[in-house]
Amino acid sequence: MSELFTTLLFQPLLNLLVFLYNLIPGNDLGLAIILLTVLIKLVLYPLSRQSIRSQKALQELQPKIDALKKQYKDDKEKLAKEMMQLYKNEKVNPMSSCLPLLIQLPFLIAVFQVFRTGLSAESLDLLYPFVSNPGQLNSIAFGFLDLNKSNIYLAVATGLAQFWQTKMLSTKRPEKKVPGSKDEDMTAIMNKQMLYFMPVLTVIIGVSLPAGLILYWFVTTILTVAQQQLMFKKKKEQQVEVIDTPNDNTQQPTN
Repeated sequence: MSELFTTLLFQPLLNLLVFLYNLIPGNDLGLAIILLTVLIKLVLYPLSRQSIRSQKALQELQPKIDALKKQYKDDKEKLAKEMMQLYKNEKVNPMSSCLPLLIQLPFLIAVFQVFRTGLSAESLDLLYPFVSNPGQLNSIAFGFLDLNKSNIYLAVATGLAQFWQTKMLSTKRPEKKVPGSKDEDMTAIMNKQMLYFMPVLTVIIGVSLPAGLILYWFVTTILTVAQQQLMFKKKKEQQVEVIDTPNDNTQQPTN
């Protein structure tokens, strides 16, 4: 299994990174990582698009889910049936947001291995014959950033980008002053905790990882934010077009 992982994922990504490194004038590893991140994002675009759509749909569906939990709080079996019916009516699959992420996981592990061990001279033995071996990779990016060492500033920037991404997916729910609506309050609290917990966790993990990997993480998050922005803008424009479309049954003025 390890050899299969190396042959199918680790080795191709390592070769692509070194190819880009050789291609870029000045052999800037930081720019090579950015280009590699963009290429990976393009390859995985259909999966990430599906995941974003599903996450947003589940967020928008949350008020109806809370209403069902309150209505059938004493009947778990009925609640489960009504939840399944709600997902069916709204054409939302609760697992569809997780599946694309699981499919992307091997790529993320491979990228992690490339930046953790692939930057050493020994790993360059895995280069394909048509990829020129530079001997060693200069880990200093942009003239100041050592990609082999951790960088707290880049980790914090990645955490802020993670907050931005999560904030875009959250849906503002109207306040409901209904006595006994503890489920709704608890859901709101959990959503708020996740909004801040994930960025903080990103920073904590980021300060322990080499800057090369965090740079990949940061650029991936920024590209995801841009993708979400485009998707949500397009959806909003489509909704406006539907509202502004004149009704075919509207009576035309007579001469």
